[in-house]
Amino acid sequence: MSGQANENNRSGAAGRGPGGGGPGGPGGPGRGPGFGPPGMMAMPGQKAKNFKGSFRRLLGYLKPFRFKLLLVFATAILSTVFSILSPKIMGHATTKLFEGIMGKIKGVPGAAIDYHGIWNIVAILAGLYVLSSIFGYVQQYMMAGVAQKTVYRLRNDVNEKLSRMPLKFYDSRTHGEILSRVVNDVDNISNTLQQSLTQLITSVVTLIGVIIMMLTISPLLTLILVLTLPLSFLVIKAIAGRSQTYFKGQQKHLGELNGHVEEMYTGHQIVKAFGHEKKALAKFDGINDELYDAGWRAQFVSGIIMPLMSLIGNIGYVAISVVGGVLVTRGSIKIGDIQAFIQYARQFTMPITQTANIANIIQSTIASAERVFELLDEQEEVPEAKEELDVSRARGNVAFRNVSFGYKADAPLIEGMNIDVRSGQTVAIVGPTGAGKTTLVNLLMRFYEVNEGAIAVDDVDITRLKRGNLRSLFGMVLQDTWLFNGTIRDNIAYGRVGATEDEIVEAARAAHADHFIRTLPDGYDTILNEEASNLSQGQKQLLTIARAILADPAILILDEATSSVDTRTEVQIQKAMNALMEGRTSFVIAHRLSTIREADLILVMNKGSVIEKGTHEELLAQGGFYADLYNSQFSDSGARSAV
Repeated sequence: MSGQANENNRSGAAGRGPGGGGPGGPGGPGRGPGFGPPGMMAMPGQKAKNFKGSFRRLLGYLKPFRFKLLLVFATAILSTVFSILSPKIMGHATTKLFEGIMGKIKGVPGAAIDYHGIWNIVAILAGLYVLSSIFGYVQQYMMAGVAQKTVYRLRNDVNEKLSRMPLKFYDSRTHGEILSRVVNDVDNISNTLQQSLTQLITSVVTLIGVIIMMLTISPLLTLILVLTLPLSFLVIKAIAGRSQTYFKGQQKHLGELNGHVEEMYTGHQIVKAFGHEKKALAKFDGINDELYDAGWRAQFVSGIIMPLMSLIGNIGYVAISVVGGVLVTRGSIKIGDIQAFIQYARQFTMPITQTANIANIIQSTIASAERVFELLDEQEEVPEAKEELDVSRARGNVAFRNVSFGYKADAPLIEGMNIDVRSGQTVAIVGPTGAGKTTLVNLLMRFYEVNEGAIAVDDVDITRLKRGNLRSLFGMVLQDTWLFNGTIRDNIAYGRVGATEDEIVEAARAAHADHFIRTLPDGYDTILNEEASNLSQGQKQLLTIARAILADPAILILDEATSSVDTRTEVQIQKAMNALMEGRTSFVIAHRLSTIREADLILVMNKGSVIEKGTHEELLAQGGFYADLYNSQFSDSGARSAV
């Protein structure tokens, strides 16, 4: 699971790759005399299959905030416009200062520096900068709220959708794939809404505004600047194409390295047991060498773009300075306007590169949105019924009536199954792997829907019951224990909402777990970590039995709960399960046939059908499939055979 999620994280990071060029980043404002594109364009991200459709659907989530978005756009435009006006006004101050100094040098009568006018301009500039900052703050504040509320709604929709998905949805997909859509893709949408959308607006407004301001100063200088762009784009295209190949290689080798490391660390006991440490290290060294080579080439090739952009930018800078100087000497342009033009020239190429980068980010974001929408469009469970059984009065009678089922339409697994289980009976289900034992339980709890026939609990068809109500009738103890990060008390109390301390302790005693819990340093307050590695497998199983006892269900499902523990612990767990099963209808899936001798009914399954049924003695007397299974486990020649 984590491997898949990590792979998606790596892909997302690599997709942004060598891009630079955001404000304050490499090549941002104040970078130096060069004013070529501040960084190479980011590598194209994942593309959406239906960009327009997914984009419209995402806009649907933004529709409730349209008035706030209009305010965001307005403040973004005003903030940018005020910042664009500043260089031009600053140029007026420079012109006034220059004219005063030149007047004194030339001996013009009454010539003086107009400090009052300059201070007025400075005051106007200060006001513009303050207004620009205020509007920028309002823009960011409003957009943060819109983005988070939008993503909040989207996450809720995804979470509610997942709760309505059938078990087959989870069985057919890796956990990593689902997590990637729920976490990575939604986060990608959130980041784009909060940052890239407003940056796109400011970049477009800046580009248009700067072009207008430069044209008002000098169309000739604007033409000179524009003529450097084709050369810049040629360099970007040549280098970006080359570096993209290396960055893809870097991403590929990084994924291989992370996968290898994860594999080796999670399976380090097996690696050591079979003496493969040197082989694992050699493989790591090989992948690491390939990663180093691809990474070095990618960083080197993408790194040379900035010197080349600086070179092109400096050529344009020199041309503008020379031509501008000539124009000033001729009186065609004021010196303050040259200063303003140079500042605009530095701002000119930054929004071009930002817009290109953001276009790629938006493309990737719409692809993420599309993946989320695909999840939201998945086929859900059969619509919820409204009828409920009174759990406190449930007797636990179960009937399978001519039930047929297959995970695939063309591959039936169970055909024409008929079973009648009376209240309080213990029903054991045995058979080889793939016989359909767990499928029987999945159908009983409506994790899957039957293709034909019906299943009834207390003479009520389970399709007429609410799923939550139906499942509250059952308690489950599975082979693979599930404990969450929390105290032992919380894990036991998970079985019933509002359970008292006395009830929790009583359930632990009934499960033969109270003694070992009290031997722990913090007793019932002991915190279980993610894997509950501070407990043995048997202790964890006893806790799950205590949880089931506290739930006090009408029907129990025990899925080979003792298969992974030692014989002594198995005796303890068997005692706990016997106490749990007393007076309840119980379905016991068993591989160890010694544990189900006392069952009221044993169902022998093979290839999806119940081929034999009866008590232990009756089935042995028949000398059929069950007898062969039983004898293979307990005969000298078959004692080690797997059922």
